[in-house]
Amino acid sequence: MNPKLNEILQEIEKVVVGKNEIVEKIMMAVLAGGHVLMEDVPGTGKTTTAMAFAKVLGLDTRRVQFTSDTVPSDIIGYSVYEKQTGGFVFKPGAIMTNLLLADEINRTSSKTQSALLEAMEEMRVTVDGQTYPLPSPFVVLATQNPIEQEGTYPLPEAQVDRFMLKVVIDYPKLEEEKRIIRQNISGEKQSILPVMTTAEIEAARKVVREVYLDEKIEQYIADIVFATRYPEKYNLKELKGLIGFGGSPRASINLALAARSYAFIKHRGYVIPEDVRAVCYEVLRHRIGLTYEAEAENMTTDQIISEIINAVEVP
Repeated sequence: MNPKLNEILQEIEKVVVGKNEIVEKIMMAVLAGGHVLMEDVPGTGKTTTAMAFAKVLGLDTRRVQFTSDTVPSDIIGYSVYEKQTGGFVFKPGAIMTNLLLADEINRTSSKTQSALLEAMEEMRVTVDGQTYPLPSPFVVLATQNPIEQEGTYPLPEAQVDRFMLKVVIDYPKLEEEKRIIRQNISGEKQSILPVMTTAEIEAARKVVREVYLDEKIEQYIADIVFATRYPEKYNLKELKGLIGFGGSPRASINLALAARSYAFIKHRGYVIPEDVRAVCYEVLRHRIGLTYEAEAENMTTDQIISEIINAVEVP
């Protein structure tokens, strides 16, 4: 494993217990220039993990708690008239930061969601005809709770597609829960030290882009994504009626980028099939639509991905 990542994990472990795999996946997205959607039940440490991660990377961070009355200008900013100058001045919104924690993104209106997701895609915001670039690096960690459906506005498929990864966080294990209890009743506040700088992140991103991706691995990635669209061509006829829609070309691009980033984290200068398989679930689970038939059979996207990985020939 990359020594720098080890330092990051050790620092985050001071305040967040048992989330090493999640932190690794978030780091992978940061290095690949992607954004992360985190989903779990309330109270399992999404926000704490994100805030600790930002401190370790020494990033400027802002948090937005999305509600039904959050408006686009809260996110992207607005222009105000200044009497002294006789002109309009841009007041930047929460998005003008390195790491934006978008808490409970599915609690706000689709108009506000669109404003954020467009800015994520274009890396700039436009207010009153003026364009303002976002700082670099820029990463969105968005969270949503699957249980609390009341008062939520689910993200449309086309917008969910803009997140490189969807990370699902589960309840902690028994031993981890005991450690969490000890940490929180001791009254001691652990301070997290920055391990990386913005310049180091930018330099690491350049190295990630140079990680070697063989043509056979490209074929493997394309086959996996094509199997989500045309399962019958990969001897997966039983999945045909369960998949409503498969991964877009953006799925292939993000799978390649994530595999490169994962290889870098594992201290390799080239991608192997295991790297692709390691990131498949996070890259594809929000890009596959299930039919009513699949839901009736209690089939999940993760189960479909497992069947595809087992069926597609490994180079």
